Amino acid sequence: MIFLKTEEEIELLRKSNLLVGQTLAEVAKIIEPGVTTLQLDKIAEEFIRDNGAVPTFKGFPNHLGQPFPGSLCTSVNEVVVHGIPNDIPLKDGDIVSVDCGTYMNGFCGDSAFTFCVGDVAPEVKQLLQITKESLYKGIEQAVHGHRLGDIGYAIQSYAESYGFEVVREFVGHGIGKEMHEDPQVPNYGIRGRGKQLKKGMCIAIEPMITQGNREIGIENDGWTVRTLDRKCAAHFEHTIAIGMHSADILSSFEFVEEVLRKDIK
Repeated sequence: MIFLKTEEEIELLRKSNLLVGQTLAEVAKIIEPGVTTLQLDKIAEEFIRDNGAVPTFKGFPNHLGQPFPGSLCTSVNEVVVHGIPNDIPLKDGDIVSVDCGTYMNGFCGDSAFTFCVGDVAPEVKQLLQITKESLYKGIEQAVHGHRLGDIGYAIQSYAESYGFEVVREFVGHGIGKEMHEDPQVPNYGIRGRGKQLKKGMCIAIEPMITQGNREIGIENDGWTVRTLDRKCAAHFEHTIAIGMHSADILSSFEFVEEVLRKDIK
């Protein structure tokens, strides 16, 4: 069942999602070679709780009922999604997707950003750029009267035009009082197909794009998803509300990008 949100509920969703953006910025401040993803996780959990929210990922069960041990999903290089924070130091040239969820005032926030660690190869930087741009191509289609296939087609056609591939097994989702609500939001599709979008629907759009083949496997831990060819994957995610003429982006990369701009200076 799809729940349409009121304006008041959308504002509560916005607060939770802005906190996710601010948390990702706290993480961005310390990402560098030598830092571990466990350190990122600790900073994120403390920041989320200090701001009166709880991390929704921590303890969230997978299809086998295994609880996720971290507050962040930290997916390095060929890990597509659901990487478990660990004590392995990040290396120069790595990329790390950081996916974060919060629960506050009865509503969830969910957003992801893929970071460069030190000096990253140009072809991998391009993967990140195109994945992020494909997210916004999908968001452009997230308006009243369009269909889910319009979002998926926009993402897929853009990513594939650069020679990248789109993961099929993991998709975006509705969001509200629960982190995962209906409908599922694939990052591939056919224009004009799928469920019709309506004003007040709130969804998380999250392209997962691979540098090589899109085939994936799940590790024995029940969570970690890797590309089978071990080439890199990138992941960007925004939570949005469907509008009459344009989508309302409830999460934000602005906090992260402000930190990254300072790092460049």
